[in-house]
Amino acid sequence: MIKVADGIWLSEGELSWEFVRAGGPGGQHVNKASTAVQLRFDIGSSSLPRDVKERLKSLAGRRLAGEGEVVIVARESRSQERNRAEALRKLVELIAAAAEKPRTRKKSRPTAASRERRLKAKTIRGAKKKMRKKGGEE
Repeated sequence: MIKVADGIWLSEGELSWEFVRAGGPGGQHVNKASTAVQLRFDIGSSSLPRDVKERLKSLAGRRLAGEGEVVIVARESRSQERNRAEALRKLVELIAAAAEKPRTRKKSRPTAASRERRLKAKTIRGAKKKMRKKGGEE
Protein backbone atom coordinates (compact mmCIF):
# COMPACT_ATOMS: atom_id res chain seq x y z
CA MET A 1 0.00 0.00 0.00
CA ILE A 2 1.21 3.48 -0.92
CA LYS A 3 0.12 6.44 1.21
CA VAL A 4 -0.97 9.43 -0.89
CA ALA A 5 -2.69 11.73 1.59
CA ASP A 6 -4.60 11.51 4.86
CA GLY A 7 -6.97 8.58 4.47
CA ILE A 8 -6.04 7.91 0.82
CA TRP A 9 -4.01 4.84 -0.04
CA LEU A 10 -3.16 3.15 -3.35
CA SER A 11 -2.59 -0.55 -3.74
CA GLU A 12 0.13 -1.88 -6.05
CA GLY A 13 -2.54 -3.78 -8.00
CA GLU A 14 -4.09 -0.51 -9.20
CA LEU A 15 -0.87 0.44 -10.99
CA SER A 16 0.20 -0.89 -14.37
CA TRP A 17 3.87 -0.61 -15.36
CA GLU A 18 5.29 -0.78 -18.88
CA PHE A 19 8.99 -0.48 -19.67
CA VAL A 20 10.07 0.85 -23.07
CA ARG A 21 13.30 1.93 -24.68
CA ALA A 22 14.29 5.52 -24.04
CA GLY A 23 16.03 7.75 -26.54
CA GLY A 24 18.78 10.21 -25.82
CA PRO A 25 22.37 9.78 -24.68
CA GLY A 26 23.56 6.48 -23.32
CA GLY A 27 25.49 4.87 -26.14
CA GLN A 28 24.85 1.25 -26.99
CA HIS A 29 23.12 0.71 -23.63
CA VAL A 30 20.14 2.83 -24.71
CA ASN A 31 19.50 0.54 -27.69
CA LYS A 32 19.43 -2.62 -25.58
CA ALA A 33 17.80 -1.74 -22.25
CA SER A 34 14.19 -0.71 -21.66
CA THR A 35 14.70 1.95 -19.02
CA ALA A 36 11.86 4.38 -19.72
CA VAL A 37 8.74 3.79 -17.63
CA GLN A 38 5.07 4.26 -18.49
CA LEU A 39 2.90 4.17 -15.40
CA ARG A 40 -0.82 3.67 -16.05
CA PHE A 41 -3.48 4.31 -13.43
CA ASP A 42 -7.16 3.69 -14.20
CA ILE A 43 -9.18 6.32 -12.35
CA GLY A 44 -12.57 4.64 -12.81
CA SER A 45 -11.65 1.31 -11.22
CA SER A 46 -9.51 2.81 -8.46
CA SER A 47 -10.38 2.94 -4.77
CA LEU A 48 -10.25 6.76 -4.64
CA PRO A 49 -13.25 8.74 -3.35
CA ARG A 50 -15.58 10.06 -6.07
CA ASP A 51 -14.76 13.76 -5.54
CA VAL A 52 -11.01 13.03 -5.75
CA LYS A 53 -11.57 11.09 -9.00
CA GLU A 54 -13.38 14.07 -10.56
CA ARG A 55 -10.66 16.53 -9.54
CA LEU A 56 -7.96 14.11 -10.73
CA LYS A 57 -9.54 13.93 -14.19
CA SER A 58 -9.47 17.70 -14.50
CA LEU A 59 -5.92 18.01 -13.11
CA ALA A 60 -4.43 15.25 -15.29
CA GLY A 61 -4.78 17.30 -18.48
CA ARG A 62 -2.88 15.75 -21.39
CA ARG A 63 -1.79 12.83 -19.22
CA LEU A 64 -5.38 11.54 -19.33
CA ALA A 65 -5.71 8.88 -22.01
CA GLY A 66 -8.75 7.01 -23.24
CA GLU A 67 -11.48 6.30 -20.74
CA GLY A 68 -10.09 7.90 -17.59
CA GLU A 69 -6.62 6.42 -17.53
CA VAL A 70 -3.68 8.51 -16.32
CA VAL A 71 -0.41 7.78 -18.14
CA ILE A 72 2.80 9.08 -16.60
CA VAL A 73 6.08 8.71 -18.48
CA ALA A 74 9.49 8.92 -16.79
CA ARG A 75 12.67 8.65 -18.83
CA GLU A 76 15.04 11.15 -17.22
CA SER A 77 17.38 8.57 -15.70
CA ARG A 78 19.31 5.72 -17.28
CA SER A 79 18.19 3.48 -14.44
CA GLN A 80 14.85 1.69 -14.68
CA GLU A 81 14.42 1.73 -10.90
CA ARG A 82 14.98 5.50 -10.63
CA ASN A 83 12.52 6.13 -13.49
CA ARG A 84 10.01 3.88 -11.76
CA ALA A 85 10.38 5.82 -8.50
CA GLU A 86 10.08 9.14 -10.38
CA ALA A 87 6.87 8.04 -12.15
CA LEU A 88 5.36 6.89 -8.86
CA ARG A 89 6.34 10.19 -7.20
CA LYS A 90 4.64 12.15 -10.01
CA LEU A 91 1.44 10.10 -9.65
CA VAL A 92 1.36 10.48 -5.86
CA GLU A 93 1.84 14.27 -6.20
CA LEU A 94 -0.97 14.46 -8.77
CA ILE A 95 -3.39 12.48 -6.58
CA ALA A 96 -2.38 14.46 -3.48
CA ALA A 97 -3.16 17.70 -5.34
CA ALA A 98 -6.55 16.27 -6.36
CA ALA A 99 -7.24 15.22 -2.77
CA GLU A 100 -7.11 18.82 -1.54
CA LYS A 101 -10.60 20.26 -1.40
CA PRO A 102 -10.87 23.63 -3.15
CA ARG A 103 -11.76 26.54 -0.90
CA THR A 104 -15.29 27.79 -1.35
CA ARG A 105 -15.65 31.40 -2.41
CA LYS A 106 -17.35 33.65 0.08
CA LYS A 107 -19.39 36.52 -1.30
CA SER A 108 -18.05 39.91 -0.38
CA ARG A 109 -19.38 43.41 -0.86
CA PRO A 110 -17.42 46.52 -1.78
CA THR A 111 -16.76 48.86 1.11
CA ALA A 112 -18.56 52.20 1.37
CA ALA A 113 -15.30 54.08 0.79
CA SER A 114 -14.54 52.15 -2.40
CA ARG A 115 -18.07 52.79 -3.71
CA GLU A 116 -17.63 56.50 -2.97
CA ARG A 117 -14.23 56.60 -4.76
CA ARG A 118 -15.72 54.86 -7.80
CA LEU A 119 -18.62 57.30 -8.05
CA LYS A 120 -16.31 60.29 -7.59
CA ALA A 121 -14.03 59.04 -10.38
CA LYS A 122 -17.06 58.57 -12.65
CA THR A 123 -18.18 62.13 -11.98
CA ILE A 124 -14.73 63.51 -12.83
CA ARG A 125 -14.52 61.39 -16.01
CA GLY A 126 -17.99 62.54 -17.07
CA ALA A 127 -17.06 66.18 -16.48
CA LYS A 128 -13.94 65.79 -18.68
CA LYS A 129 -16.01 64.32 -21.50
CA LYS A 130 -18.60 67.06 -21.15
CA MET A 131 -15.87 69.68 -21.59
CA ARG A 132 -14.88 68.12 -24.93
CA LYS A 133 -18.38 68.69 -26.37
CA LYS A 134 -19.38 71.90 -28.08
CA GLY A 135 -20.79 74.24 -25.44
CA GLY A 136 -19.54 71.95 -22.68
CA GLU A 137 -18.26 74.73 -20.44
CA GLU A 138 -21.80 75.79 -19.54
